[in-house]
Amino acid sequence: MVNGCYREAMDIDLMTGASTWQESADLAKKLQGAGFSGMLYTETSQVPWMQVTAAAMAAPELFFTTGIAVAFPRSPMVSAAVAYEINGNTGGRFRLGLGSQVKAHVTRRYSSEFDKPAARLRDYVLAVQACFRAFNREEKLAHEGEFYNMNLLPNDWAPKAHDYDMKVDISAVGPLMTKVAGEVADGVHVHPLHSMPYIENRLIPGLAEGAAKSGRDVSEVDLIIPVFAIPGDTPEERAPLIARAKRQIGFYGSTPNYAFQFDDLGFEGTTAKVREKMKAGDIEGIADVITDEMLDMFAVVSPWDELADRLVDRYSGTASRVVMYLGEPEMRRDPANLDKWGEVASAVRAG
Repeated sequence: MVNGCYREAMDIDLMTGASTWQESADLAKKLQGAGFSGMLYTETSQVPWMQVTAAAMAAPELFFTTGIAVAFPRSPMVSAAVAYEINGNTGGRFRLGLGSQVKAHVTRRYSSEFDKPAARLRDYVLAVQACFRAFNREEKLAHEGEFYNMNLLPNDWAPKAHDYDMKVDISAVGPLMTKVAGEVADGVHVHPLHSMPYIENRLIPGLAEGAAKSGRDVSEVDLIIPVFAIPGDTPEERAPLIARAKRQIGFYGSTPNYAFQFDDLGFEGTTAKVREKMKAGDIEGIADVITDEMLDMFAVVSPWDELADRLVDRYSGTASRVVMYLGEPEMRRDPANLDKWGEVASAVRAG
């Protein structure tokens, strides 16, 4: 139990990104057979909806999440309608994960508004939830917010109603967005760059503060946590994933707003060091800044037969879902690893 935030069950998903529909379907079949709970789709160079649909049709037992779909470039109605359709057609095996993205992408790539991102995403989530209620014929569409106003949904334009539970989650790191998640979202997508002290001392208290504003308990907010899990029975086997994890930790940690993730653990100045490497064009050198001591705080490094226990020990009672951040490339590199990951997944689900 972490600061009163306790959850009994924990699912295990695989994070995946851009691929063809057929590749998505093929991977889903393999994961379902191996014992994974579901798949989490990121939105980078490709929108997630068609991949999710292909995977869901191929693997009728898996659960699907977007972690995250970019919110602001889309109308709340568009996000709500797509999520409602996917959830209805999968029999309730989908939950919508939304995020603000960073300002440069929103304004320069999507040509959309970004001002007051925390307040804007709060209003966005409330608008999406209003759409869900209107789709269910619980009430007429009537959302009037600071950024979004929606009050028209004729019957001919409303989707066919279904009874499946609709969940909307958001990504959150800093205090403002964390409070928003606690106040209005069903769950929070925790940043891959996290330590347990961050979750215990910053994230859960922030969620609790937001939840209190809505008159609910923080345990009602699901935590979906991507993990840098690094399995391997020898140092040589673990080395490639360790290098990848260190580069990714350094890349995420180069963001000035995330410097506190290092500072809180006593690794002051790490963000500045990483940024110096990036400015010098020394991308490979980023990993050299991240020490093994840092890695142990931000990742789970383990022999194969101990990985499930390590994941359960660290996250059980806190996470609703743990998401394997590094697993897919290893499965593609060596298909034999799929069976090993399957054993890990089955053990995690068994608790």
